[in-house]
Formats: sequence, C-alpha cells, structure tokens
Amino acid sequence: MPARARSLHTLMHGDTLDAVLDAVDRDARAVGLPPFVLGGGSNLLLARDLDEPVLSVRLRGRRLLDSTADAVTLEIGAGETWHDTVRWTLANGWYGLENLALIPGLVGAAPWQNIGAYGVEVAERIDAVQTIHLDDRRRVRWSRVACDFGYRSSRFKTDAGRPWLITHVQLRLSRRADLRLGYGELAARLPADATPAMVADQVEAIRREKLPDPAVQGNAGSFFKNPVVPRQLAERLQASAPRMPSWPAGSDADQVKLSAGWLIEQAGWKGFCDGAAGVSPHHALVLVNRGGATGRDILALADRIRTSVADRFGVVLEPEPVVIA
Repeated sequence: MPARARSLHTLMHGDTLDAVLDAVDRDARAVGLPPFVLGGGSNLLLARDLDEPVLSVRLRGRRLLDSTADAVTLEIGAGETWHDTVRWTLANGWYGLENLALIPGLVGAAPWQNIGAYGVEVAERIDAVQTIHLDDRRRVRWSRVACDFGYRSSRFKTDAGRPWLITHVQLRLSRRADLRLGYGELAARLPADATPAMVADQVEAIRREKLPDPAVQGNAGSFFKNPVVPRQLAERLQASAPRMPSWPAGSDADQVKLSAGWLIEQAGWKGFCDGAAGVSPHHALVLVNRGGATGRDILALADRIRTSVADRFGVVLEPEPVVIA
C-alpha cells in the first residue's frame, strides 16, 4: 500500500538548486521537521506517511574529468540510474563496476549506502563525493577517505552526515580489466578468458534468477545485512553446520561475516507467507509484497524473522534498507 508525503520537491537541474532548497527549507520550518532526501526509493521501507518535506534528487549528467593510459575519473550526477551508469562505463572500456550491475537505485545512493555485491564495494571505485549542506549551503568535496566508508555505511548515513546532500559522485575506473571472481557461483559461470562485460552479464543473470522484479512483484530487496560476528561464535555455529557460508570480515581476523540469507533459510522462513507479506521462495533474504501489504506488515514480518534467527543462532540481524516507522 502506498505511503504519502505532505510535500514533494524535485531537484532536476543544478541551476535550480538554490530555489528548490529554499522551498524545501520553508516547508521544513512550517512543519518543524528536517527534510527527507529521496533517491530512487529502492532501499527504503515506509511504514508511515511523511509529514517532513521530501526532496527528490534527479540531477543528471555523466562526464569524463580526467584520463590517463591506465585510468579515468568520471563525474556522475546523483540522479543518474546506477545500472545504466555501469553499462555506460563498460561500453566505453572503463572497468571496475561490472560486479555491481543491476543494483537498483540512483548514483547518489551508491556512496551513501556503500553498495556492494560479489566481492566489490563501490567505495573501492569512488574518488570523491560532491555535496551541499542543506542548512548553510556550503559546498564540500569529500575525498574517499573522508567519506568514512564501512560495510553498507558511510559518513553520509550517520546523524552528522545527513544534512549533506550528495549532488555528484566521482568514480576512478581502470582501462585494464582486473576481474574480481572470488564468489564461486560467479566464477563457475565464466570462461577463463572472460571480459568485464561478460562478468556484468552473469551478475545480471544471477540477480534476475534470485531476486523478484519490483515492477512485477513489490519487494523490499535484500532486507538484512550479512552479519559480522566474533570468530568464536562463527566457529561454534560451523561445528554444527559445516556448510554454513562465511567470509573474512575485512582486515580484522577476529571477525567473520555470515550469510543472512542462509541463517533465515535455516530458521525456516524461505517461502513463508503471512497474508500479503512474505519471504521470497527463491531467496530467503528478500521480503515480498504479494499484493496489498503495508510497510508495517513488512516490518512486522522482518521483526519476527530477526527474533527467530537470534533465538536459534544467537545472531542479531540488522536491516539494510532505511526504515521510516
């Protein structure tokens, strides 16, 4: 079921930036609430209507900033579609985003969430993020290090970072193919002489097999983050379930990343249905709307799943989407 906003402001052109932000600021003062910045909405669960003014960012444009024999630096508007941008880079012979094909949403959300898939995070490809402060209109270019990227997180996702509106993202990509095929499922589908475009094709194929098309069936996408747990807990779980997937959690040898989808499936939720809210029969990580479910219905189901997994495995799952409740 739809959620409604009291007011919506769309930012489409840089030359209207001040006028749009002035209008947003007036509405925000009138209701006494900070604005809510909306990208493509694919990583968002609304469990209520929005009284705060909504700012929809649709800034377009893609351009080459710098080019060397080995690499290029690109500037992409926050309102560009992420998947179209991935395909555009590949068509131009610029590599590094192929593992991130078919991730829904807009470019501006990529650094905000630090999107990732199949062993690659966008933070590895970001050179800088251009922003404007919603309150005092300062314009700041944040370096990759200053963005403070983490697993599905960044400076912009914190309370201190929320007033910063992302307007453009600068990407640093390679002219030389350096394929990342650490995920066995992906490597098994590719020949020894695979190209980056072939990697993107297979990533798309896998995602289409596992994830429902939101244009056909409403869904909240991959709802939970893969949990990072102490190695001692991971080893205890694997002693009773040797096939439990796990990966190193960055450089910290005492931390291990587990598969949230596997935990949910083992807890018996895959394919579960409670009225209009359910879990995809193809991927236990995906919560689906079978027709007529509200955001609160999906959120209630997510809470039941979290409790079940915590009770069985001692692992607390965290939602990946932004939840407005």
